[in-house]
Amino acid sequence: MKHRGSLRVLHALKSAGPQTAEALGRKLGMTAVGARQHLARLLEEELVEAVDQSEGVGRPKRIWSLTEAGHARFPDNHAGLTLELITAIRKTGGEAMLDSVIGAREKAALSTYRRALDGAASLKEKVKRLARIRSEEGYMATTAPGGEGVLLLIENHCPICVAAKACQGFCRSELALFREALGRDVSVERDEHIVAGARRCVYRISAR
Repeated sequence: MKHRGSLRVLHALKSAGPQTAEALGRKLGMTAVGARQHLARLLEEELVEAVDQSEGVGRPKRIWSLTEAGHARFPDNHAGLTLELITAIRKTGGEAMLDSVIGAREKAALSTYRRALDGAASLKEKVKRLARIRSEEGYMATTAPGGEGVLLLIENHCPICVAAKACQGFCRSELALFREALGRDVSVERDEHIVAGARRCVYRISAR
């Protein structure tokens, strides 16, 4: 796939989830016809799929989403090497050694995150900064209001998904990392989880 417009459509479906051609067109500054042309090209490559959803009176809406092959276009960083290292650490020192390695990774990340969040005037600003860090790390992170004082940290991609599936300690560590970085007066809970089959990871963040 070499067409830049098709790449933009693929990225929009990854970052915002299933949507119509009309919605894609508005988001990307192109016509619905143009969006459909790109979707047709992606469909030929088996990177997208569509379902028709009826909403009462009128024609059903065609909702487009990524296939497994489409999601695979956003690769897991160094997946093969990471999996080999996890296996080697387990064979050498068991789960205890693996937990120690994950803990050291968490400690190093915590130092970086705390420096980045230092001086933020509000929890909202902290979460925005956290999303920016996570995006730089490949998580395609955004923020959104969650209602009643809740902020959502949304990660549309997991660049360590293979490692996380092989070792749940990575996911536990990341949740602990967010809690430590944001402070003890902040509640952080994970509502959606890519490793559990969700399209994205979503964290609910609020002041205690």
